[in-house]
Amino acid sequence: MANATSERAEQQAVEDFFAALPHAAALGLVVEKMENGEAVISMPWAAKLVGDPATGVVHGGSVSALMDTCCGGAVMSHQQAGGATATLGLRIDYMRPATPGQTIRAEATCHHVTRTVAFVRAVAVDDDTARPVATATGTFTVSAA
Repeated sequence: MANATSERAEQQAVEDFFAALPHAAALGLVVEKMENGEAVISMPWAAKLVGDPATGVVHGGSVSALMDTCCGGAVMSHQQAGGATATLGLRIDYMRPATPGQTIRAEATCHHVTRTVAFVRAVAVDDDTARPVATATGTFTVSAA
């Protein structure tokens, strides 16, 4: 019973996180995992996200928002940094265009937390998981307890 209560509390935290982010709904983001300093969020391909109608490739800004949101989710779920956070810095390296029609999935890990800053790494892939669409490193605020 306690485990079910804990899982429901975690699910509620995820729902609250996304309710505060209108862009997450606009992009169609889907939380697959958000726990223990790790987050996995997917963004299904949609015509409204296309940056180049001639190719059907998703706009880089959509990928950026996906990765930023995923990194923030990893920080929020970290036991040393849990709670509200904001992006301090985010470097994204685009490796290749995502394949048109495919879901893009971001995976982020909060790998280090100080008193005021959390450090995160992330990767975004489509169906070709061996070739990343983009990678990211970021710093995020940590609320003082």
